Amino acid sequence: MKRLVLVDGNSIMNRAFYGIMGSKMLMTEEGTYTNAVYGFLAILFKILDDLEPEYLAVAFDLKAPTARHKMYEGYKANRHGMPDELASQMPIIKEVLKDMNITIIEKEGYEADDVLGTLSKRGEKEGLEVTILSGDRDTFQLTSDHIIVRIPRTKAGKTEVEDFDKNKIKEVYGLEPIQLIEVKGLQGDTSDNIPGVPGIGEKTALSLIQTYGSIEKIYEELEQGKAETIKGKTREKMLENKDLAFLSKTLGTINLEVPIEQTMEDLKLKEWDKPKVYEEFKKLRFHRYIERFSLTGEENKETNNTNKETQTFERKEISVISQEMQEVLQQVKQEGKLFYYLDKVEEKENEKRIHKKIVSFSLLLKNIVYDSNIENENALQVLKEIMEDEKVQKVGYHLREDYVLLKEQNIVMQNLYFDIEIAAYLLSPTTNQYQLKSLMNQYLGIDIDEILAEKGISQDENKQMNLFEINNTVATDAKKEERSLLVYQMENLEKTLKEKLEEANALTLFHDIEMPLVEVLAKMQYNGMYLDKEELISFGEELKTQLEKLTTEIYELAGEEFNINSTQQLGTILFEKLKLTTSKKTKKGYSTDVDTLEKIKREHPIVEKILEYRSLMKLNSTYVEGMLPYVNKKTERIHSYFHQTVTATGRISSTEPNLQNIPTRFELGKRLRKVFKPKEGYIFIDADYSQIELRILAHISQDEHMLQAFKNGEDIHKQAASKVLGIPIEEVTKEQRSAAKAVNFGIVYGISDFGLAEQLGISRKQAKQYIEQYLEKYSGIQAFMNDIVEKAKEQGYVETLFHRRRYLPELKSNNYMVRQFGARAAMNTPIQGTAADIMKLAMVNLNKKLKETNLDAKIVLQVHDELILEVKIEEKEQAKEILKNCMENAIHLSVPLEVEVSEASNWYEAK
Repeated sequence: MKRLVLVDGNSIMNRAFYGIMGSKMLMTEEGTYTNAVYGFLAILFKILDDLEPEYLAVAFDLKAPTARHKMYEGYKANRHGMPDELASQMPIIKEVLKDMNITIIEKEGYEADDVLGTLSKRGEKEGLEVTILSGDRDTFQLTSDHIIVRIPRTKAGKTEVEDFDKNKIKEVYGLEPIQLIEVKGLQGDTSDNIPGVPGIGEKTALSLIQTYGSIEKIYEELEQGKAETIKGKTREKMLENKDLAFLSKTLGTINLEVPIEQTMEDLKLKEWDKPKVYEEFKKLRFHRYIERFSLTGEENKETNNTNKETQTFERKEISVISQEMQEVLQQVKQEGKLFYYLDKVEEKENEKRIHKKIVSFSLLLKNIVYDSNIENENALQVLKEIMEDEKVQKVGYHLREDYVLLKEQNIVMQNLYFDIEIAAYLLSPTTNQYQLKSLMNQYLGIDIDEILAEKGISQDENKQMNLFEINNTVATDAKKEERSLLVYQMENLEKTLKEKLEEANALTLFHDIEMPLVEVLAKMQYNGMYLDKEELISFGEELKTQLEKLTTEIYELAGEEFNINSTQQLGTILFEKLKLTTSKKTKKGYSTDVDTLEKIKREHPIVEKILEYRSLMKLNSTYVEGMLPYVNKKTERIHSYFHQTVTATGRISSTEPNLQNIPTRFELGKRLRKVFKPKEGYIFIDADYSQIELRILAHISQDEHMLQAFKNGEDIHKQAASKVLGIPIEEVTKEQRSAAKAVNFGIVYGISDFGLAEQLGISRKQAKQYIEQYLEKYSGIQAFMNDIVEKAKEQGYVETLFHRRRYLPELKSNNYMVRQFGARAAMNTPIQGTAADIMKLAMVNLNKKLKETNLDAKIVLQVHDELILEVKIEEKEQAKEILKNCMENAIHLSVPLEVEVSEASNWYEAK
């Protein structure tokens, strides 16, 4: 029997968008999101493969109001608008379907469900087996002997389906499909804002319809004084809301009589317009679909052939300590390039930290993947010669982690040439999706999981066994096959990413800054910082004493004891008992967040005490008790992870623990730095860039006043106050300088009059006037801000001085707030990103210089514009000179870079 497939376009796009958002937030090179389109097509192709239908149509909703909106004003009134990232993909999927010659039906005044209902019944009458593809269970009412509803679920990029036919509906609900309309009439639907009978939920509604069959029958029985099973409040609610019940039933009934011009013949599947589909898929970077449907053009034949080789390469399992491996490694040396992959398992280091252990080594050589288990430390030592060979370029994934794990085995990696993760980050710094399998899917169109499935290899085995057998050495067949595919494709992926980096003018940034930085950050993690554990514990005891004192003071001011950490109890004390100013009370109670408390802290001394209490509580829990588990038992040092693929602007970030985020705005927070010390016989050398972002702004904007201030060594904040207020620079007060400083640092980040007013405690009118006067005096900055946003709109991205690129699709958003964010990012990125690049380059140059001079010095920490060395005391002066020189000469701008250098016996005293 012939088949008809009907697709609920909006529903499937919505499912695909959220199903793929976490694992594959795909986008084009111009920054257009494509994940929903990709997922929609994956779901569509699956049903086409499964059912092989002769007829197909996709129904979409239109924005115009329907008959239901006219019938009931509140219909769908509580629905949030479609996210811009999804809305922007709707025209794209329609264009793709059009090029595939698939019929699209949109009918003004009707919903997609009505179109699906009408066509499904028409198809059934014409003797077709009908499948409705929808994520909306409202369509269950349409099921019959020849109509099935298929519900897809997209999870981690994989599509699963569940079919509902007439019998399954009876089994699940105990009703005929058509009776589900009756259930909705009673229960209502919050997503569509269909009211139903207030107080009647799904369980009661199902029970009533199972007993009486229909809403009409229920009211017939009720009005005749029967319906004995309907009692008490349920009976009351039913009688009071009869009109709502019938209205809701009408609203929930799918219209089966939509005037659709298209015939079944129009819905017949046709040949695609392959050239157009190919161009669309190419633009959308859907390489997997191009390959799957043999759409590749002549100019792309080489890539296509390469991709088809994924299943034909040879894999050899050999021992690391075998003679054959020695011969393979010698050939790699001759090639001068090592494509490799280290597989690891996780081991719990302590309650906070996970340590990894290398358990296998795979490498690619001339179309053969050699795969070896690392059974002991001796086996790993065999790799020492190749890993430490400076002439062999290392190509891999997440090389920082590899460097550290190998260093722990006394293997010091050399010539870290190409890290796939870093390359992908430079090409798309805002996605935060750089898993190796995802990158192969995105850039090569290769779905590793799909290939494994085609080979009959289950991924479930991997998940159940955590990728390895109990002894942590023998991998499952699936894992062996997976890592072989990953290693094999590294060569293709490196080639593709390198081409993309060249197109983006980012190869120099990649090879001269980012790749050398991998080694620097790996060394910083390995080196760590010594932490005086006893002093930290003592500091924690001091905090607890102060917290006890504060608690007593807060209770006295409140006139009673209460749970200070309870938002509800605190709100009651502040706003009901003490009658302090509050915003409107919500269902959850009063807001007691920092912003709320800051606004009322002058109304009562208790507020200041509560703010201080919270600061000390966080300091103790996050940075004292929270930091202790991270102290390595062997080294007595904190070994933070330093990341270079997290921030959109290129800044380095730190985790486990985050040493860059230790609070410094109040003295007790700063004192926490005292517990970080150099080892005996060594000293900390600390260097900090002076106003680097403002200096970069002066260079990029070429504003004459800013350039003059930095070239002449003037106080930039005093100069700003002088210019804006029209007073001599020597008459500028401390308060005026502070206000100018807030504008200087805030202006380029798009600070608003509201934000400045809040910060300075002045009116919005005064703040607006201050900003306008500032931009009038510093016209070069005003021009830069305007020009950079316009340029970003035009080309879709902004760049730093080192060509670090950030795409800004937000500038095209329909949402004003999203567009404003995009504008701020356009102004901010060239400044903050260039500052990050300069710091990275300084670190790279410093690492190189320390190697050359053989100084007993290590980089142990980088925090924004600050760099810390741990140096042998006898060599501190030479280290100071090298550090200052590397930082100040990382780049030559129109204004000088200045670095303040200090020395100290702990981090607190370093500045």
